Amino acid sequence: MDANVAHWVALQWGYIAAGLGAGLVILGAAFGIGKLAAAAMDASGRQPEVAGQVRTSMLLAAVLIEGATFFALVICIILATKSVG
Repeated sequence: MDANVAHWVALQWGYIAAGLGAGLVILGAAFGIGKLAAAAMDASGRQPEVAGQVRTSMLLAAVLIEGATFFALVICIILATKSVG
């Protein structure tokens, strides 16, 4: 019976760690995209004639941030569902 309890506790810690990891990933992505958008709006306000180019660069960088975020979330899900022992 003790082995089953230890297995269950290990699974629960894995779920908690994956949840915390996913939360940190989302917070990091939100912070990064927020900083990116703020800088793009500042650049567009300073030079409105290049707003289209700035928007394109901003979207490309946001897509790269989102891609890294989805990869990290998949890793968190895989680690949470991985069997222990």
